[in-house]
Amino acid sequence: MGGRIVIADDHPLFRSALAHAVGKVWPDAAIIEASSAAEARAALADVGTEALLLDLHMADSTGLSVLMDLRQDYPALPIVIVSASEEPRVAAAAAQLGAAGFIPKSSSLDAMREGLAAVRDGDGWFPESEAAADDDLDRIASLTPAQRRILGAIRQGLLNKQIAYELTISEATVKAHITAILRKLGVSSRTQAVLLAAKLDVDQPATDSAAG
Repeated sequence: MGGRIVIADDHPLFRSALAHAVGKVWPDAAIIEASSAAEARAALADVGTEALLLDLHMADSTGLSVLMDLRQDYPALPIVIVSASEEPRVAAAAAQLGAAGFIPKSSSLDAMREGLAAVRDGDGWFPESEAAADDDLDRIASLTPAQRRILGAIRQGLLNKQIAYELTISEATVKAHITAILRKLGVSSRTQAVLLAAKLDVDQPATDSAAG
């Protein structure tokens, strides 16, 4: 009995290409397609998912924060990042944050199959990179989910009062969280925290092609 493979990408043509590669590597698996991080999360709520193929740039996700959240909620699930970004920094960051593999969208179908087969067999699959591990990413990953939500709100420019309203918590609780966030990140101001959190961003080339 095959398990389930979830493909999360907002380009239908590219989902089809990935589904073709997945079918060669997991011939008995049911393939579940999702066009957003929210749809992917809903699909993962059902048991039996063997792997998640995740695009970092969809309507409701634009960086590595979605990988961090999913790794926290599904620590045993292999997550393969499939990204239009080919920056060594992004692949190295994905590996550091617990991805099982990183496959550039420019890869041939044969290379995709090779990468997916490695992940299926329990091996990692990442482009060769000399990018060093980033201590700042470890600090960000140490934040609790609530602290990450508040950091995200700070990045949007929301004031403490607005954050409290959005998250239905008291302003005093927001201030306490921000104090903890600054301490964990090793910074002294909201501005410095925002600059550090920008390391989670993934710059995507503007393209609507199947490989984009």
